Order: sequence, then structure tokens, then C-alpha cells
Amino acid sequence: MIKSDLLVIGSGVAGLTLATKMARQRPDLSITVLSKTVDDESNTRYAQGGVAAVWNLEKDSFEKHIADTLDAGDGLCNADAVKAVVYEGPDRVREIIEWGTRFDQHGTEGYDLGREGGHTENRILHYKDLTGWEIQRALLEEASRHSNITVLEHFFAIDLITQHHLGYNVTRVTPGITCYGAYALDKKTGSIETLLARSTVLAAGGAGQIYRQTTNPVIATGDGIAMVYRAKGRIRDMEFVQFHPTSLYNPAAENPSFLISEAVRGYGGVLRTRDGKKFMYRYDERLSLAPRDIVARAIDNEMKIRGDEFVYLDCRHLEEKGFREHFPTIYDKCMSEGINPMKDLIPVVPACHYMCGGVMTDLRGRSSIDRLYAIGECTSTGLHGANRLASNSLLEALVFAHRTAEDLLPRIDGLDLRTDVPDWSAEGTTDPKEMVLITQSTKELKEIMTSYVGIVRSNVRLKRAMDRLHLLSKETEELYTQTTISPQLCELRNLITIAYLVTRSAAMRHESRGLHFTTDYPEKKDHVEETYM
Repeated sequence: MIKSDLLVIGSGVAGLTLATKMARQRPDLSITVLSKTVDDESNTRYAQGGVAAVWNLEKDSFEKHIADTLDAGDGLCNADAVKAVVYEGPDRVREIIEWGTRFDQHGTEGYDLGREGGHTENRILHYKDLTGWEIQRALLEEASRHSNITVLEHFFAIDLITQHHLGYNVTRVTPGITCYGAYALDKKTGSIETLLARSTVLAAGGAGQIYRQTTNPVIATGDGIAMVYRAKGRIRDMEFVQFHPTSLYNPAAENPSFLISEAVRGYGGVLRTRDGKKFMYRYDERLSLAPRDIVARAIDNEMKIRGDEFVYLDCRHLEEKGFREHFPTIYDKCMSEGINPMKDLIPVVPACHYMCGGVMTDLRGRSSIDRLYAIGECTSTGLHGANRLASNSLLEALVFAHRTAEDLLPRIDGLDLRTDVPDWSAEGTTDPKEMVLITQSTKELKEIMTSYVGIVRSNVRLKRAMDRLHLLSKETEELYTQTTISPQLCELRNLITIAYLVTRSAAMRHESRGLHFTTDYPEKKDHVEETYM
């Protein structure tokens, strides 16, 4: 057994911020952070655009940022969550600047504030087009200064430990479900460890790998959300999957898809069809800077009408020196693919980017399971509603990591460490004879979700997806009970769970709202409903 005062599952911006805050306040606490691969691999690292915060009060205001967030969320945001993140956000950003995060400056005028889709003002702090990487770097350096933080790399969380593992029958209506830690696979040794803690914080990221095209890294398989669902925790609004409008089109099906940041459109990039014509004027008066759900659906529609595999992003009219300074990674990637952004149109296509639904939490980060907190992309805090406003995700992670730390610090000493937890049992299982059973099922899953539960949905498509997912789930559960645990098998199982939650939630919503658009119910309802699982 590995015993800690605090177990943090995930080493992205949410997990590292929380661990660091706890360590700074309580150097006597033992804090264990699990990383599925290496400590700097997370969704955070791939965030290009930046972090949104009201920085220039002469030109911007909290009220404007709140209004932009509510508008993007299409009536489903929790107003209290929005206000908390917007008002507290600047202080949290200042904090990571003090910890060493660098944001681009604009001469003597202060920070170079960018603008992205859905924002009415320039308020995006960024580090070139590598903002997530820069924040991750600074957080890792700060965390390393605290000797009471232990980062366990290549540890794959399998299941949350609750009363279920102590022999009790736990259902979704069982009162007082409590988390005592987690079982995790040490990928280096192949052994399954029992990690016990007074409290557990889930910061396990998103689930973009349920689709064929995604900007998420290969580790984004929805492990945290799936574990909470299996533990009978509350999951909310899973139908709201955000597709980023502009990933670089690559016929070789690169995984993950390379993101062309929304900041490029904020800098002046214009969307065009393959015959060179502008089209966003037909969909929204904000043109290429409309919220992501609108732009992604517009691109999807143009591609289907014309039978094209992509549209173009036109940057040829932009000043080359400024473009290369702001977007060096994007420029180098395009050039490596034989595309000169200053002379050539950039082929782009929508790709799965962000989960707006997830583990339901309150404004302190508490989940429906006692002693289990959740922060970051794996959650549904109420901030994003039916569609996330660009660059609000890093801000949400910082604010809720702080709020969770504030709630947990005075509470953790009163929580006991439960030690009567049995070790993981692999009795009766054997090594898998054919890995093709896992790899092929993963391919099938991605095809099902891409074809039937994508940007545009219908009752027929969702029914077909559910039927096929049911068969995949049955086959995978049989494999899971018969063979020894492997990361590939666990990821497949989690992906199927996430795909089911997205599809089932989509079937339950009989309207089109935000990121969920269905041809059978193209209008919004007059009243707002949330979907719970």
C-alpha cells in the first residue's frame, strides 16, 4: 500500500496547482500526484491560445467577460460559477506569474492581450502559441520545490476505492458513498498498487480520443469521468463535446490532430471555402470570430454541402514578422507540411477538442462522492454550460484548484486514513492472447462516434451508435474479466464508457443547444434542462 494524506490523480494545470497550494500551506502533509505517463504530458501542455482574464480595466470589465461566457454557454451556465471564475481569475493568473510563468509582453504597454472567438475584448494572456506548455513548465518547477510532493510517473489509475471494494452493495442511490483512494497500475512493473489517502482529488483531464480526429493527446481517454461513473458518482451534461473549428487537415490522420489556434483568427485569419470564398457571413455577424460551436457547425455544413474534406484558413494578408513572432509553432508545422502560411491557404477541419460535461461538482470542487474532489476538464462546474468560451479552461482549472485547496485545508485533518482495503485481485485471469481484439475495438469506437455522434446528430444516428456501443461494451467486459489488466484494455473500457455517456446524454436532450445540434429537434426549448447520469 502507498499511503498519503492527499492523492491527486493527474499532473496538468489543475492537479499541479492544487498539489502546490496544499504543499505550500501544509508542508507536513504527504501529497502523491499520479501521472499516467511522464509528469509534463497532459492536455494542459497542448493548449496553444492562452488564458482569458480581465487584465486591462480601462478597456475591459468583469461584466463583459461574464456576458461573453454566458452567451457562449447558451443558457446553461451556472451564473455563480461564472462570476467566481471571472472575478477570481486575475488573482490566480498573477499567482502563476509569481511562480515563474512567462506571458508575452507588448513593448512598454504591458502584456500582449489576444482575442479569440466569442470574446468582445482583447483579454487572452499567452506565451506565443505555447501557453499550456509554458504554464506546465512553471508549475512543475514550483512543485519540485516542495519535498512533500511525490510525483509517480507511469501510474495508470484503474478504479476509485469506495465501500464497494469493502464488500458493500453500492448503487446510485446509496447515501454516503466515500472515496478512500484508488487502485493504480504501475506500468513499469505491471503490478497494481493500492493507494490510500484521506482525500482524493481527480484532475484526470478530458476524453477527446473517443473521436477519430482530436487535438487531445493520446492519454485523453476519459479515465477520471469513467471511474466516477463506475463508482456511482454524478455525471452531468456529457452531450456537450466541443469541436475546435480549425485543426490542420492531414490526410495521414495524424493523432493528435495539430491545432491551429483560435488566436490566429483573432489575429486576422479568415475562413474560406476551397474555391476561395468567405462563408461565415451566412452564419453569424461575428464572422470567423463567432463562438466555436457556431464556427464548427458552419465549417461542417460547408464541407457536407460541397463534398469537401476541409476548408481554408487564409493568413496571406497578415504581416509575416508579427505572425511568426506570435505563432512560431504553427508557422513551423505548416512549413514542415509544405504550406507557407504567408503564401498558401491553410487547410483546416474541425476536431474534438474539449469536454464541457463531466463529474458534477459544487463551487468548492466537491463531487457527489464524499472525500472526492474533481477539478479541471474532467468536471462539470457550471462554468461552460452548453459551450466553453475560448481560453476559459485554464482559468477554470486555476480558480477551482484554489477553491478546492481552501475547502480541503481546514478539513483534511479530520479525515481518517482507511487501511482495511483489500489488495487488487487478478485471480482467474490470464494474459491476453491477441492485442488485435483491443486495438480493433478502439478503432471501431472512434468510427462509431465520428460517424454518428459528431457535430450534427439525429435520433437514427444516436440509436445506431448505442446499438454498436452495447456490443462493444459486452465484448470488452468479457475480455476485462478474463485477462490481466493492461493500460490498453483499461483505456478501451473507459473510452466505451465515455462514448456511452455522450451518446445517452445526447439522446436525452430533445433540443439543439450550444454544442449539441440534432436534426430531429433543431430548435431550443424555452426552458433549460440539464442531463444527469
